[in-house]
Amino acid sequence: MLKTHNCGQINKENIGEQITVAGWVHRRRDHGGLIFIDLRDRWGIVQVVFDPESDNRSYQIAESIRNEWVVKLTGYISSRPKGTENMDIATGEIEMHVQDIEVLNESLTPPFYVNEESDVEETIRLKYRYLDLRRRRMASNLQLRHNVVKFIRDYLSNREFLEIETPILMKSTPEGARDYLVPSRVYPGQFFALPQSPQQLKQLLMMGGIEKYFQIARCFRDEDLRADRQPEFTQLDVELSFVDENDILSLMEDLFTELIKNVSPDWKLPKQFPRFTYEEAIDRFGSDKPDLRFDMELNDITDLARESGVAVFKSVTDSGGIVKAISVPNGAEFTRKQISDLTNIAISNGAKGLATIGLNGLKGSKTSDLSLEDIKSPLAKYLDLSSVKNIAATLGSNIGDMILMVADQKTVVNHVLGVLRAEIGTQLNLQDTDTLAFAFITDFPLFEWKEEKKGWEATHHPFTAPNLDDWSSVLHDSPGKVRSRAYDIVVNGFELGSGSIRIHNRSLQEDILKFIGYSSDSANDRFGHLLEALDYGAPPHGGFAAGIDRLVAILAKEPNIREVISFPKTQTTQDLLTQSPSRVDDAQLDEIGIKILSKDEKI
Repeated sequence: MLKTHNCGQINKENIGEQITVAGWVHRRRDHGGLIFIDLRDRWGIVQVVFDPESDNRSYQIAESIRNEWVVKLTGYISSRPKGTENMDIATGEIEMHVQDIEVLNESLTPPFYVNEESDVEETIRLKYRYLDLRRRRMASNLQLRHNVVKFIRDYLSNREFLEIETPILMKSTPEGARDYLVPSRVYPGQFFALPQSPQQLKQLLMMGGIEKYFQIARCFRDEDLRADRQPEFTQLDVELSFVDENDILSLMEDLFTELIKNVSPDWKLPKQFPRFTYEEAIDRFGSDKPDLRFDMELNDITDLARESGVAVFKSVTDSGGIVKAISVPNGAEFTRKQISDLTNIAISNGAKGLATIGLNGLKGSKTSDLSLEDIKSPLAKYLDLSSVKNIAATLGSNIGDMILMVADQKTVVNHVLGVLRAEIGTQLNLQDTDTLAFAFITDFPLFEWKEEKKGWEATHHPFTAPNLDDWSSVLHDSPGKVRSRAYDIVVNGFELGSGSIRIHNRSLQEDILKFIGYSSDSANDRFGHLLEALDYGAPPHGGFAAGIDRLVAILAKEPNIREVISFPKTQTTQDLLTQSPSRVDDAQLDEIGIKILSKDEKI
């Protein structure tokens, strides 16, 4: 090694020792007679002193060095003079007095400051990602990511799981997003696909008798662009045999609880992860990934609204619709613009409008004491006072709150109020930013209707087991009400992972594939390897997958998963560092039998 010690790991125990360190010049300060340098490596910073009386050669070289130069230094450790200590860093009580310096490499002036966390345009950061990774924020995020993955590996290994790598080149069997295709040179006109997930492979491992499998898996999806989505991502992939839902949910809860306690212990966690059915989550929070760090639940006030005197409420309820409401703490103080903005959000998400009731009155008084003069609402002249009091009581509203109401069909009402709940929670800072509010969502619908194809699709994936009672009794009349044995783990408004109990019977698997539109031939073409394996003693099995990128971003309190990935793509799926995707030579295309057509050419 070129160094005997790491910069950030030197302390008072090293006082008097001669050591050698190497790293980057973080900051240089010339104090006239003495030159101070903060030297940085992955482990931290140490203050270095150049004194011409101790070593004039080193001092002269130090006069020329600049930020981000790479240097190797030898010297002795001493205490900092009293009053100059810096207790904000681990090495703040000591400094190094240089006896020899070697410049290992010079550096151009970086396009942004590496030694401070200033705002830098993301395109510049990604183009010079190797410089961005030197900054403390990014180094800390990658260290956290390492700690998370290491804990997961140790946790599952200690419970007799086998870590098994599955192929990156495999058969294209798109069930959700588009596959990334890889042309075969050996078999012209044929293609591999990059895996969207190891779903079928981990099921085949269960059929191979592995029983307990996990993988830190790389996955690829050619999805439509979103702000917080990557074409390649990493997930924890887990599969077990001879289990039911409770076994897997208990494993997930213990894994994530122990992970956070050990890796990021400052977070507050629930004593037990609550469980909600999909229907319950939508009904209470308007979302299947609710943020549980604050209340503001949706309440059905259909009967009260019908009797309130507001004609539009009666019209909607008479036609089979419902009315639901949320109570916003201190919302009566909202300005007209704030209410207008919320109304626009409601309309853009499918509502015909947003009804509001501000509850004014003396602080400390009860909503049962409300008078008509206390009600601030565009509907005030139509509202029956007793109905307002009953609605406020149902919602648990207080004086100073605002009631937001939406009247429409159930799916619209729940969705709109769910969006408003999340928006208001953020606007009013209702979330405890030190809490990880985990929960499980279960009993998702097995199928969802796709209007564009005029048919049903698997909500989760086509290998998810149905609730057999629903499959036999509900399917014929109401396919959308067939429950699956799928589950999600959610935290703070994000879906962190999902999984299901799988189908382990060929006949049932073929029935599912047929229902969602696969002919016998197409099912065998795409999934024949899995269907055949089901004939050879497939065990009951299930599992889950959780996003590593998302988990680390949440733990790091980063707004975007790009901040916890070493070399991410942009929102437009470009790699600015290597300037890809890029064209390849015609010779390479000829070798694999591919021709690039111009816009005017037809296939």
